[in-house]
Amino acid sequence: MLWNELLIICIVCAVLCAVGFYKYVYFLSIGYGFAIAGGGITVLVLSLMNGRTEDVLWLAILQTVLFIAYGARLSGFLLAREIKSAAYKKTLKDEIGADKKIPVFVSIAIWITVAVLYTAQVSPMLYRYANGSKDVIVPVVGMAISLCGLILESAADRQKTAQKKENPKMVATKGLYKMVRCPNYLGEITFWTGVFVAGVTTYTGLGQWLLAVIAYICIVYIMFNGAQRLEKRQMARYGNDPEYNAYADKTPIIIPFLPIYHLNKKA
Repeated sequence: MLWNELLIICIVCAVLCAVGFYKYVYFLSIGYGFAIAGGGITVLVLSLMNGRTEDVLWLAILQTVLFIAYGARLSGFLLAREIKSAAYKKTLKDEIGADKKIPVFVSIAIWITVAVLYTAQVSPMLYRYANGSKDVIVPVVGMAISLCGLILESAADRQKTAQKKENPKMVATKGLYKMVRCPNYLGEITFWTGVFVAGVTTYTGLGQWLLAVIAYICIVYIMFNGAQRLEKRQMARYGNDPEYNAYADKTPIIIPFLPIYHLNKKA
């Protein structure tokens, strides 16, 4: 299971997501991006130090670049949005309670939990090089899937920002938002699907499979939970708007072509 190296990665992730002690939502947002980027870099460094990247160094570098791009995009976008958007700050404060103080022991519990989760998320990359896997096609396919997810997330965020400027009193409904109501969450799931797929030919033993599978399931669950909470806020704000209801009733919430339109009961 490579416990020593997993512990090193976990410590790096913990340090980088410790910004959550300033504002607890940062554990799951800005600190999340920092931790994933740092976790990917740590895996590369460990692999280089142990001479594991012979013949596949380019693959390890590409995978690390993906994690860095993911973390930079996420943390950069969230920082810019929080700094520039008064409306977003109000949402964090009023609907999520981002400014409320929580007990120190709760913060510590969240911190440890997310650090372990982020370590599990990048573990497929560690296993690939630690197990000496030399196959190329599957990891390249996985990285291509992750790249598609990253592009999807970035495009969804840009489109939402543009549409909210055009019509701040309505949710985004154009472009990718015609396909699903939460394309950024779809992009997140796609990115981590690629990470999981990139490791399927290298997992050895029940422990490695369990850690990779549990991490993937957790991400999918978190995205659906996030979509549910977003829909709840939207229903409270736009629930009496016929245009919103018509859009929500015909557009899948997170997975294209899957007829799941609502994750909350309509009043």
